[in-house]
Amino acid sequence: MKIDFHTHIYPDRIAGSTLEKLAGNYGLKPYTDATVSGLKASMEEAGVHISVVLPVITRAGQVQSINRFAREVTPEAFDHSVGQILSFGAVHPLSEHYKEELKMVKALGLKGIKLHPEYQQLYIDDISMLRLISYASELGLVIVIHSGSESDREQTLHCLPRMARRMLHEVQPKKLVLAHLGGFREWEETMEYLAGENVWLDTGFVAGHMPADQVEMLIRAHGADRILMASDSPWNGQKDTVDFINGLSLTEKEKQMIFSENALGLLGLTIHDSIA
Repeated sequence: MKIDFHTHIYPDRIAGSTLEKLAGNYGLKPYTDATVSGLKASMEEAGVHISVVLPVITRAGQVQSINRFAREVTPEAFDHSVGQILSFGAVHPLSEHYKEELKMVKALGLKGIKLHPEYQQLYIDDISMLRLISYASELGLVIVIHSGSESDREQTLHCLPRMARRMLHEVQPKKLVLAHLGGFREWEETMEYLAGENVWLDTGFVAGHMPADQVEMLIRAHGADRILMASDSPWNGQKDTVDFINGLSLTEKEKQMIFSENALGLLGLTIHDSIA
């Protein structure tokens, strides 16, 4: 089984315009059209059974529509077939009603939330982030956080590995994932500050952007039991990601953990279980 822990889709009516804007901003060519059907076609090609969709919220007013779409695309139960979608929900860190909104995410049967410090223009150790992460953890939700650079352009980064470690030590969340192996283009700092910490790292946008030997070194330092396969589709190919991980000098057991076992445990999901 293969679970892609980091993907993005949008409702059909806005997918085209959203993708065009993002592709232009970052100079990237998408691998899918970022629709449900486009993601499922990619999953079929790559042999991915479940894709975890991570909505990115940029303003509090988007909460209801994003969570409604997340609930619509997520089935009640999962099986061994290829092409199933499990969407997380969304809450904005600056929302006055973040506790009620997190409770709603939980009540909808959604497994977690995504935070994006660059889009939300908040440092990961800002009090607004810390209190939201703390309460989400109390509710048993998985929290995925974008970490590191967003593009090749120079920028002020809001989640560097050293900042993430301060957050981890202060809040001690139970189920937290740092995307892009702890910090895109900040992997030496990830080795220094995050290797061995109580946090999961996903491989989103790593294939083709990080040397295989460096990936292997980081996995060995952190532990394969805390690594999650992730593509960051549509910005990287799911098949390319599967092939990249298969090509690493890891044991078959380690690859099995990265492909699905770690994700199943983190999500509290067994095949045929209801998500609710």
